[in-house]
Amino acid sequence: MSDSKFRTSVQIPEFRWKASYQKSSLFMGSCFTENVGKKMENLKFPADINPFGILYNPVSVANGLRLLIQPKTFAESDLIEHNGVWHSFLHHGRFSSTDANQTLQNINKRLVNSSEFLKKTDFLFITFGTAWVYRFNKTKKIVSNCHKIPAAFFTRERLTVDEIVALYQDLLAELWQLNPEIKIIFTVSPIRHWKDGAIENQRSKSILLLAIDSLVKKHENYCAYFPSYEIVMDELRDYRFYAADMIHLSEVAIDHIWERFANCLIDEESRKIVVEVRKIVNAMQHRPLNTTTPEFRKFIENTLENLNNTGMKYPYLNLKLEKEYFVRHLDDLTN
Repeated sequence: MSDSKFRTSVQIPEFRWKASYQKSSLFMGSCFTENVGKKMENLKFPADINPFGILYNPVSVANGLRLLIQPKTFAESDLIEHNGVWHSFLHHGRFSSTDANQTLQNINKRLVNSSEFLKKTDFLFITFGTAWVYRFNKTKKIVSNCHKIPAAFFTRERLTVDEIVALYQDLLAELWQLNPEIKIIFTVSPIRHWKDGAIENQRSKSILLLAIDSLVKKHENYCAYFPSYEIVMDELRDYRFYAADMIHLSEVAIDHIWERFANCLIDEESRKIVVEVRKIVNAMQHRPLNTTTPEFRKFIENTLENLNNTGMKYPYLNLKLEKEYFVRHLDDLTN
């Protein structure tokens, strides 16, 4: 019996542009961005993922992009200390540290690298997670992360469609001035913000969807929408596709979205190369019980030969780390 008898399938319009191993992609936004971005990074596509860490709302994504367009050097005055840990309100907690200098080093190094990446990248993937924002009462500025500082220090607000569209109208113009050929793919994260409540979460997602629809219609030659939200809501309507918390997605769901993403947004040649790259990546993850056997040595030699052949066929692939890994193993066996 046809699979279509058991589920509805989201029809995804044909994309005029395709990502590939010869094109780079910058991913910014919610944790769903990291799921797809990590897939591309692990398969050796040139990608930069969340240079500010996970960002949930459109304002925080916009703030991050503006810092990449016109980078600044963060100083201690840009940080806030809470319970012995130094944070930036523009960054996720992964940049935080008990040492202010370490926090600044983490932030500034990444900012420089990602700013250069944005100037040349072919694609920018933006994922919005929520229309709700938190404004720090002392500065009246919207923050990207509250860093577990008490709620009394913030005011909670919900963005409107018009606010998001107006913000991104200006931002998109700045992006295309910096990088005239960049293509922008918007998505809405299917991960629910359950703390907002079921009703407010749905209203929030609706605002994001309407704002993106308006932006894509205004800039259809350079912008598009990938329906990750709809794929989960309509194709994966079952709790078995969620993690144990019943909010985040399971690996099966992420794999399904990745497959839909790859089939419509990655060119045919690169999808074929993925098969070869995945073999190399899987070989790196192989953990034998005994590394002194002739079989393991043969495995290393065969993988190196495969890696070298793949590198010669596709010289634009960056397999440097993988080659160093297997050469190091072979040297250890030889010595």
